[in-house]
Order: sequence, then structure tokens, then C-alpha cells
Amino acid sequence: MKTTPKETAAVLELLEAAAYIERRLDRALSNVKGISFSEYRLLAALRDHPGSSASRVDLAESIGFTASGVTRALKPLEKLGIITTSRGERDARQALAVLTDAGQELVTDAAAVVDDMVATLFGGPANGFDRERVAAFFGAGG
Repeated sequence: MKTTPKETAAVLELLEAAAYIERRLDRALSNVKGISFSEYRLLAALRDHPGSSASRVDLAESIGFTASGVTRALKPLEKLGIITTSRGERDARQALAVLTDAGQELVTDAAAVVDDMVATLFGGPANGFDRERVAAFFGAGG
């Protein structure tokens, strides 16, 4: 199936919009909470796993990272006391990342920053984000 130039342009525009949103979220989280948007995604995924603990492989699958990327991202968070690492019950070789109380507080506070930024992004046409065009792209525009 061959795509049309219009379809290609739409996908490129969508990717540009996604990059814009990610930069805005990254900047807001970094300025207010001292974490990146990628770290927030990782912590939020960890929070959402049962017991706020998960293997690095499970976290990688949850957020589309590689397991080695998750390992690299978790190291500084562990040094800061945001997460701890524990051995898996069934397999001692499998380390589980566990969100600490400080991590729970951070991800809760960071979620509020994300919510505020999303509200700002959808707040009006002057901010560079066109809600109707995105909705129309996904067929939700009515």
C-alpha cells in the first residue's frame, strides 16, 4: 500500500507535535521537580504496577524502553532514594525496582505538573497546539 504525500505530511506533523509536547513536559518537570519526562514515565509505570514494584524488563515493556535503558535510568533514581532494588522471590537474578515513599510522593507531585501542562497545552490556539486538528487526525473531530 502506497501512502500519499498528505498522509506522510500528517504523520510527520503528528511526530513534530509529539516532540513539542514532550519538550514542554520535560522542561516543566525538570524546572519544578528536577526529573525528566522520561523519568516521570518510568516512575509512573512503576507506581502503576502491583505493589509499586516491577522488573526492569516489565518496566521496559510498559514504556517502550529497552531493559538496558531502564537500568541506566533507574541508577540515579536509586541513588536519590526514589527507588530501591530488591531481588525477585522466584529468581534471585531478577532484580525488582520498588518505588519508595519519597518516590511515591515525587510521582504524585510530578503527575500534577503533567496535568497542569496538559491543561495548558489544550488551553487555547495561541499556545501552538491545535486540539481540533489533532482530534480530526484521529477521527475524533466529529
